[in-house]
Amino acid sequence: MLRGEWHDANFDDTLLRERRNAEMLCYDFNMAKPGSVEQNTALKDLLATEPADGLTILAPVYFDYGSYTHFGKGTFVNHGCYFMDGGTIQIGENVFIGPFCGFYTASHPINYAERNKGIERALPIIVGDNCWFGANVSVMQGVTIGAGCVIAAGSVVTKDIPENCLVAGVPATIKKLINQ
Repeated sequence: MLRGEWHDANFDDTLLRERRNAEMLCYDFNMAKPGSVEQNTALKDLLATEPADGLTILAPVYFDYGSYTHFGKGTFVNHGCYFMDGGTIQIGENVFIGPFCGFYTASHPINYAERNKGIERALPIIVGDNCWFGANVSVMQGVTIGAGCVIAAGSVVTKDIPENCLVAGVPATIKKLINQ
């Protein structure tokens, strides 16, 4: 899975167990009192590392695995975000992620006979430092977004974006360069 190869994601007992564990930890995080010891413990267990300094994640949040998503310091994740992290998701420092954003590393075959076997492929997503995602942004598998980008609300990012770009639309396209 982590090598970006086609694999059995729906019937593999190990992956099912890992996703069930992440689902339970998401539940614990989402149902805990904000900022409580219980919520912080659930997040640490979910991410499998000590959260970066200044990381803020608001409930509810959802991860397929949790341990394959990494956040840089000072990053803010608003309510209702989803991290489909079968491939790794690397979020830089000081990234603002608006409500209901999704980061989707997995895809399925377009041929239904193959798709019905439970096969999928996950490719990593990389987000540079100091990016801002408006509400309801979707980032698709294999995408790299350069530092300093602004992704307009409702955009669907399907291709790599160079540094310091304002992008918008479905699919997202570069609207202008940002003078940083």
